[in-house]
Amino acid sequence: MNKLFVSLLLTFGVTGMAQAASAAIVGDASAGQAKTAVCGACHGPDGNSAAPNFPKLAGQGERYLLKQLTDIKDGKRQVLEMTGQLTNLSEQDLADIAAYYAKQKNSVGAADPKLVERGQALFRGGDLSKGLPACTGCHSPDGVGNAPAGFPHLGGQHADYIEKQLIGFREGDRTNDGDSMTMRSISAKLSNKDIKALASYIQGLH
Repeated sequence: MNKLFVSLLLTFGVTGMAQAASAAIVGDASAGQAKTAVCGACHGPDGNSAAPNFPKLAGQGERYLLKQLTDIKDGKRQVLEMTGQLTNLSEQDLADIAAYYAKQKNSVGAADPKLVERGQALFRGGDLSKGLPACTGCHSPDGVGNAPAGFPHLGGQHADYIEKQLIGFREGDRTNDGDSMTMRSISAKLSNKDIKALASYIQGLH
C-alpha cells in the first residue's frame, strides 16, 4: 500500500508538471523530417542513434521531446553537444521535429544478464525500504512511458545515456524535472550499482 501511495503521489506530481509544459503548437511530422537532416549525424537518420552516448529519439513521446528541445534551446537543460544547434529554430520547427521522431520506431538493445535481476526488481517494484517507487508508475511496465502526460519512453534506450541522466539528476547537473523534482528525488536514492542495473535493464526492455 505504501509503495502504491508513493507511486501515485509522484505520478500526480509529474503529471501536473507535464500538463503545465504542454504546447499549443501542433507539429507536422512530414515537415519535421526535412528539418532533422543535421540531427541525423548524432541521432541517426530515423532517430535510432548508433553511439551509446547519444539518445535514441525514435518513438519518443512528442510532448516529452518538445519539452526537452525547448528546454535545451532556452538553456533550462544544458547539453554540451547541443550547443547552438537549436538557436535558429522556431517553436514550429521544434514541434515538427518532435512530431517526426515520435512517429519513428525505436530499436531495442540487450541487457547484461548479470544485471537483469536487480534492474528488473527496481524498475517493476522499486525499493520500499528506501521509499523508492517503481518506475512503471510513470514509464509503464514495458517502458513505453505515457506520451499524453509527457512521461518519456525508456524501453530500448542506450544504457550509457540512461546512466548519465540518472547520475545527472542525482548530482543536480540536470534539473529540468519541474518544481516537483521527481527525478532528482528518485535518483538521490539510487546507488551507482542500482543506476547501472536499471540502465542495463531499460536498454533491453520492450
